[in-house]
Amino acid sequence: MKQSLNLRISQQLTMTPQLQQAIRLLQLSTLDLQTEIQQTLDSNMMLEIAEDDVDTPEIKEEFVSDFEQTSDDHDNATLPEMNLNDHNEIPEELPNDANWEDVFDSISHLSSGTGNNNEDDRDFTERNSASETLYDYLKWQLDLTPFSDIDRAIAMLIIDSIDDNGYLQTDPKDIYESLKHLEITFEEVMAVLHRIQFFDPPGIGGKNLQECLIIQLKQLPTTTQWREEALKLVEKYLDLLGGRDFNQLTRKMKLERDDLQAVISLIQTLNPRPGEHIAPAKPDYVIPDVYVRKIHNKWYADLNPDVAPRLRVNSYYADCISKVQSKRDAERLRSHLQEARWFIKSLKSRHETLLKVTRCIVEHQTPFLEYGDEAMKPLVLRDIAEELEMHESTISRVTTQKYIHTPRGIFELKYFFSSHVNTDSGGECSSVAIRALIKKLISAENTTKPFSDNKIAQLLSEQGIKVARRTVAKYREAMQIPPSNERKQM
Repeated sequence: MKQSLNLRISQQLTMTPQLQQAIRLLQLSTLDLQTEIQQTLDSNMMLEIAEDDVDTPEIKEEFVSDFEQTSDDHDNATLPEMNLNDHNEIPEELPNDANWEDVFDSISHLSSGTGNNNEDDRDFTERNSASETLYDYLKWQLDLTPFSDIDRAIAMLIIDSIDDNGYLQTDPKDIYESLKHLEITFEEVMAVLHRIQFFDPPGIGGKNLQECLIIQLKQLPTTTQWREEALKLVEKYLDLLGGRDFNQLTRKMKLERDDLQAVISLIQTLNPRPGEHIAPAKPDYVIPDVYVRKIHNKWYADLNPDVAPRLRVNSYYADCISKVQSKRDAERLRSHLQEARWFIKSLKSRHETLLKVTRCIVEHQTPFLEYGDEAMKPLVLRDIAEELEMHESTISRVTTQKYIHTPRGIFELKYFFSSHVNTDSGGECSSVAIRALIKKLISAENTTKPFSDNKIAQLLSEQGIKVARRTVAKYREAMQIPPSNERKQM
């Protein structure tokens, strides 16, 4: 092959470090952004948090001299001499200018943080300690119950086999086989299991839902009305109750409709997941990025000032660049200064883009803010991108993991984007609005004859919304609403 030199003209997209940083900050969530800002503050001496509202008074020379003079006088001061050899002059009780009650009160005030006895003042360890698990709760009850060493070993293995809902996940025969070397019988394992099933909460240690309900019913007082009938229903006809076959239940149980309703009401008072309330899941708190308020019949969107602190370049270190004699140190300071300016510029660009996109969304979804989900308009990323002359990927980055606080609640910006279906009038209806209409129809239905998915599709068609039955089923399942046969009541 012959070597040659050629000139070619081509275009290519080159992402500068500044652009890469701006894109990375744009897609960060609030918590990730705060972490990124803190890491940058720790690594770059040129950056600092702007705290203009905090006044730092300068120490004057007169104050310093007075302070030094006071310190010198204090150091040069002589203490009165005390004759330690004269035991007669030492009193039996030394004078004390404070009572123990005063000291104790001051310590208690310090421990609580304030001097007020408010209910909100809790111990620090109590507020920050981990929540108690079901295992810890059962183990605590086990320690209070008299058991032999062998029975305690069996009980510990049983408690280890209970999940967070309170169900026994290991067959008692397997527990017996694993402890067979202790020379125990299967009846001993079952006896220990029955004792644990009387622990709190009621229903703990059941193998399935049926056994869990039976345990709770047997722990009710024998004088409880409809207790025996409820036990019979759970033991023999629980599948019919799950299928809502009330007609067959009345024949099998030989009860009137009103009596059967009373039995079912008693069963509904039981807890199908007894261990769930022992260690409830901690709620996830969301910090909104934008606040939306209505002022003088007009909606305004503003950034949350608490999301990210205001940053600025440290003027002291910036002035040191010209004073540093070492060329290497000067170059390092210039590099930090340039990085600080880029970071502040990228952060400002992120806030401006987020605010611009949010205001555009609020303008499109004003009917939702006024009237709720049923007034939500169909909106896609392309609509906002074309209006703001941005790329769809930029809009996607801005609206991901960003939250907006409205009078109707806190929503992710992605919530306001939804597909649409056509209407008879030639218009469009948002999928969010259709979900709200389906939920409204189901909440107003006759519980003895609930609407099927086909019936809901017909009712929506009467309102001019063309939606298929399978679409109704998809939206209903997305809202975790059971089908019509499971919604049926007596």
